[in-house]
Amino acid sequence: MVIRTGRADLDFGGIRTEFGLPGEFPAAAMAEAQAAVSRDVGRADREDATALPLVTIDPPGAKDLDQALLVQRVGSGFRVHYAIADLGVFVVPDGALDAEVRKRGQTLYLPDGNVPLHPPVLSEGAASLLPGQTRPSVLWTFECGPDGEPVEVRVRRAMVRSTAQFDYEGVQAQFDAGTPHPSIEALPDFGRLRRERAVDRGAVELQLPEQEIVPNGDGDWKLAVRPRADVDAWNAEISLLTGMSAAKIMLAAKVGVLRTLPDADDGAVDALRRSAHALGVPWPDGVTPARLLAGLDPSRPEALALFVDATRLLRGAGYTAFNGEVPSVSTHAGLAAPYTHVTAPLRRLVDRFATEVCLAVTAGEEVPAWLVKALPQLPGLMGGSDALASKVDRACLDQVEAWVLADRVGTEFEAVVLRADANGADVFVTHPPVMGRCTGEDLPEGERVAVRLVEADPERRKVVFERA
Repeated sequence: MVIRTGRADLDFGGIRTEFGLPGEFPAAAMAEAQAAVSRDVGRADREDATALPLVTIDPPGAKDLDQALLVQRVGSGFRVHYAIADLGVFVVPDGALDAEVRKRGQTLYLPDGNVPLHPPVLSEGAASLLPGQTRPSVLWTFECGPDGEPVEVRVRRAMVRSTAQFDYEGVQAQFDAGTPHPSIEALPDFGRLRRERAVDRGAVELQLPEQEIVPNGDGDWKLAVRPRADVDAWNAEISLLTGMSAAKIMLAAKVGVLRTLPDADDGAVDALRRSAHALGVPWPDGVTPARLLAGLDPSRPEALALFVDATRLLRGAGYTAFNGEVPSVSTHAGLAAPYTHVTAPLRRLVDRFATEVCLAVTAGEEVPAWLVKALPQLPGLMGGSDALASKVDRACLDQVEAWVLADRVGTEFEAVVLRADANGADVFVTHPPVMGRCTGEDLPEGERVAVRLVEADPERRKVVFERA
């Protein structure tokens, strides 16, 4: 589902300026990065795991490769090796590069180029788990039983060497053809087990359409909906397992930083039940919200509307740093478990710090003073960075939607009504894939309606429909 903009000179410079996005790295930060590249990171106390046939799965063309994995069947259970790029050996604590990445918080992804967290010489070079290259990593190993639950977890610094770089579509095609790479042949079985355990816990997954902005090959931009393949979910479960294991390590030691989300109150669940009833979605007694949502067909309009309504269950996410006692809120309600970020240090600031806590604790060492000092700062830094990333993502989508539809004012489209109020509704137009505001009374949530485009303003990045 794509459509051209019809122009080849459209870029996102205005958004970069509006949000004050950083450009080049300061000279001192670049000097530290260049010096880090030349350092010998193959220390004698680092495990040699280069014989493990690890592979990476990332979007096509990605160069900042944070994770490499190997999933093996062992008896009736599984062994999972998960190597994470080791930024701790490249970034000097409290140095110029550390100061700059704290300001940035995370990599921002714009259609015409990224705003990286780390200089590309690291994030796309010396620290990236590129295929055929020996790289420093933090290697997690999970010994799991037949139910997919870990019975032993190890984490340590190691040298690894990825054997192949795959993308999601290619891996899905391999599985569909029955010819998976040996290193991930067991991923579907393990991923399905982990997903079932997640639903059992009460984890909530909202299968909403994921809009993408991609080049059309002629210098223009097009909108697309990225289909969520099974391999996306299976691969995500490995990352979630790692984050939950890291959170357990921190909570046992009473020091670290968690990704937290308070439990939804009874009012939010009751409101979701009313929405399900209004949409004609059966909700049998005793079925949890997680189980109900997991069983819905995301292609159905009433399911899309209920997924949007279920976002009320996932409000209030943040970061919680602690040292000396367990925080009052220590779980992530969306995952129904304690959780922290440790699997994307090339692209997200907090992962490096959380990883260093886990390494120190599991080695029986004191958490370094610089790290203890940094922990209370992380919630604010990441909260601000997450907010900026969300605004930039939305602005880019709004911009391309307005560009794509600018010459189609007056055209009618089919849309799904997602969430309605007294003044109109949020709607999802499938061709082209656009989410916008529709004016009109009594718009029926979870139903398909005809809408007419009445405004598409590229200057204001605004798209408005009315009921046809």
